[in-house]
Amino acid sequence: MFKKLAADALGLSDIGTIIAPADYDKTDADDYVMHEDNEKIYFLIKTKADEYCFTNLAIIHVDGANAVSSKRVLKRYPYIQHKISNVFLETAGKIDMDVEIKFMAGKEQFDIDVRKDQIEQLKDLYKSLLRISELSYENSLFIDMASQSLDKAVNILQNSRTEDLKLADTYRDLTDFGFTWMTSVHEQYHIKDYGEIFEKYINN
Repeated sequence: MFKKLAADALGLSDIGTIIAPADYDKTDADDYVMHEDNEKIYFLIKTKADEYCFTNLAIIHVDGANAVSSKRVLKRYPYIQHKISNVFLETAGKIDMDVEIKFMAGKEQFDIDVRKDQIEQLKDLYKSLLRISELSYENSLFIDMASQSLDKAVNILQNSRTEDLKLADTYRDLTDFGFTWMTSVHEQYHIKDYGEIFEKYINN
């Protein structure tokens, strides 16, 4: 008991271990993966208090209050709602026991310590999150440009001198086209599933 309390006080209990795929089903996070919707775990880090599960659809955080408490809070961060950004990997110094990966999921800051002998595996997660961050940013630019282009077309039409009846027909056609076009843009650039990215970079 005293050893556990001491580890908690020193922060040692927060050093995570990367879990092998064969052991995913032994974790709490696996119970909350939406297997029914083809959700798949690609990376999982477990500390004494927490679990950080990275799937193709979301980050699942099983949040423990501390290492000696059995209380857990489940938090889910779908990539489509919580954009990944500010991804950093901090390597270990000579006396450090851990390496650290840092990133934002929406407005939530993550700082996850991992055993330094697992740095090579953690690099795979770093590459994956960095690429997801880049794609999210690039795709948001495309969506914004598409929306601005449609707005400009509507403004030009509204300021034209076309006959009222013809203007109404043209406006309706443009609205129908715009809806179809923006739906297509969102399907292409508003990515929900990042399985391909994880498949490319994760080598565990």
